[in-house]
Amino acid sequence: MSTSALITSIADVGKSAREKLPNYAWAYYSWTSADGKTYQDNLEAFRRYRLIPRNLRDVSIRDTSVTVLGTRLDIPVAIGPTALHRLAHPEAELATAKGAAAMNTAMVLGSFANHSIEEFAEAAPSGIHWFYMLFYKDRRHMKRQLDRAERAGYTAIFLTVDQPFFPFSVDKSPRVSPRAYTVPLSFPNVIDVEPPHAFGSTEYRACLTAVVKEPPTWEDVEWVRENTRLPVVLKGVLSAEDARMAVERGVNGILVSNHGGREQDGVPATNCSRLCVCESLLTSCPTSSARFDGKAEVYVDGGVRTGTDVLKALALGARCVFIGRPALWGLAHNGAEGVQQILQILTDELSLAMARTGCAKISDIQPSLLVHQSYYGIPAVRAVQMSKY
Repeated sequence: MSTSALITSIADVGKSAREKLPNYAWAYYSWTSADGKTYQDNLEAFRRYRLIPRNLRDVSIRDTSVTVLGTRLDIPVAIGPTALHRLAHPEAELATAKGAAAMNTAMVLGSFANHSIEEFAEAAPSGIHWFYMLFYKDRRHMKRQLDRAERAGYTAIFLTVDQPFFPFSVDKSPRVSPRAYTVPLSFPNVIDVEPPHAFGSTEYRACLTAVVKEPPTWEDVEWVRENTRLPVVLKGVLSAEDARMAVERGVNGILVSNHGGREQDGVPATNCSRLCVCESLLTSCPTSSARFDGKAEVYVDGGVRTGTDVLKALALGARCVFIGRPALWGLAHNGAEGVQQILQILTDELSLAMARTGCAKISDIQPSLLVHQSYYGIPAVRAVQMSKY
């Protein structure tokens, strides 16, 4: 029996990836900040919500398509920006792009990708391409990147706002030295001319530090908004206050994210923060983001491992979810086909979850489908207490 025949879940693909990836690659992809509590909470937070199905509805046909930033996706799942895909597969981001395009969904090309803006677009010409751009000290460099993305057919710009400083190192484990990385790595979307120093060296990191602006500010966001015709999305927002400030500055989308637990441990799970962010956007000025009917769209990443997780995220107010590690697992498992397989698993699971909760289309997924486990837990505790008397 082939390995593919045994793959029925995201967890199965993760196990396959662990078997195939060298230790340094698995360590880099799996790394979490501090004790990893935020990473674990991302996973567990979805489990704290229970589904309340609606029955006797015609769900013989389910439509999983959704419109995000003006573009139709066949599924409300996109691939978020992650670095160093070449550690997982020789074709790196080119293979990931092909897998996403095969499912007619979007992928955000990370700045720390191993292929250029143009190469990525050419690898999957029918794909939906979004670009994650760093903040740079030289705004002429930023303008060149924005123009390159527009010319190459990208349809949105993502900005990560939860990284005031970068470690500029792939050495995420004290047991792994940069010398352990046996594949060629470069960042053509960060530095115009690759430095003549060894990747991972002190000199190489100094070159990156010299060009990247640390820390970025709202002024930088405003500059990007004014210098591109593309929609702008902020990734890494967890507070309602930041969500309001983003909408006031004409940002088109908010990606509620804690960086998969890789940055600051101890912050809330993303689907908990999503509630206050959505509430903030609903009360924002209706003219602040005219491109999308006066409201910024809300997305979420972190901890999505099943189609039921996707459904819960949408019921909590997200228009779309983004995946990171699962896409890398699919890439390591079987290249472009592995990425497509990950997305197909989530699509099939979402479609089945929709049928079982009485949803024929994405707009049928409403907050009333969910209840937090505390709804059941608190009465149960009281019942136990009352039984003592």
